[in-house]
Amino acid sequence: MGKSGGEHGGQHGDGGGSEGAGPGVTRRRALWIGGGSVVAAGAAAFAARDELAHWWWRLPGNDKPRTAGAVDFRGAQWVAASPENYRRADRPADYGIDRVVIHVVQGSYATALKVFRDPDHEAGAHYVVRKDGHIAQMIRELDVAFHAGNRGYNERSVGIEHEGFVDRPESFTAAMYASSARLTAGICRRYGFPADREHIVGHVEVPGTDHTDPGRHWDWDRYLRLVRAELHRAARATERPPVRKGQPGPG
Repeated sequence: MGKSGGEHGGQHGDGGGSEGAGPGVTRRRALWIGGGSVVAAGAAAFAARDELAHWWWRLPGNDKPRTAGAVDFRGAQWVAASPENYRRADRPADYGIDRVVIHVVQGSYATALKVFRDPDHEAGAHYVVRKDGHIAQMIRELDVAFHAGNRGYNERSVGIEHEGFVDRPESFTAAMYASSARLTAGICRRYGFPADREHIVGHVEVPGTDHTDPGRHWDWDRYLRLVRAELHRAARATERPPVRKGQPGPG
């Protein structure tokens, strides 16, 4: 976590000025400017249409129902983040999800919950995983959490914080790895993307970030094995034929 992961820093507007066709401007130059205005208007129309596609759900009757305290991962504890630390959305209807970003708090589980509930923090993750494997969900997967420090990544990903410190290998317990892997496997299943290092990344790998988590002590090979094992187990469970009454189940 460390520094703020909010959607700031050159994300809005281009800072460009306007140029008029004053005296001395040639006919050719004036026509070029006029043609550019048409192109600009067309580009603006496409941008507006694209933006509308991301906001249509705000019309009455379009947004998905939200139940207070409901979680996306069974067994998680709901602890609501401040609304200032995320953006309400309707994913994946408006923004497709194809990433999990792995974070380390650089502090305790309690610290993560405290700062993500603080409206002045300007950052929050969807989940926080404690050393003993307990999971808190703070932001719905529907919504865009300010966790990656990159607007595009925030819109397309689910952020998972882990209690501990990047320079302390003892932070990453077996219970934490196992619980986090079940969580990530569920996210991969829900949104249909593979469990690989292109789609499950560390905060350090997000373009433009100045963060180093999860750090060199995070065991990526172990973690991906656990995620894939969870996916395989879930796939086998769905393929298993139902047990008929009076017949023994699988051994």
